[in-house]
Amino acid sequence: MTNSSFAIAESGYLPSEKFDDDGKIKRTGTWESATAHIITAVIGSGVLSLAWCFAQLGWIAGSITLVLFSVITMYNSILLTDCYRSPDPVTGTRNYTYMDAVKANLGKFILQKELYFLYINAFHLHFKKL
Repeated sequence: MTNSSFAIAESGYLPSEKFDDDGKIKRTGTWESATAHIITAVIGSGVLSLAWCFAQLGWIAGSITLVLFSVITMYNSILLTDCYRSPDPVTGTRNYTYMDAVKANLGKFILQKELYFLYINAFHLHFKKL
């Protein structure tokens, strides 16, 4: 084995049809499966309360609110897809989890500070109930 092939094998990146550009196994999802996941996520949480919201707001305000929140959801989806690769959307490293995206875009120090406040708040709420 040559030095270059040893370095490639040691790094975990094996150039093949089965592996992505970052050395992990290629994902096999299709646009149909992605659409199904999005529909189940949106319908699962939103549709159950939709009738009650329309009963409280009425047809006009309910329709306006529905369109407003759909635009907000679309904008949020665009922001999340922009955070998938950082810092460059084509050649940047992939962020496989939400925490990876936060760390890549905000920095490790801010992530630690936010987690600290999150844990303090959760600790406070836990003992407030007791």
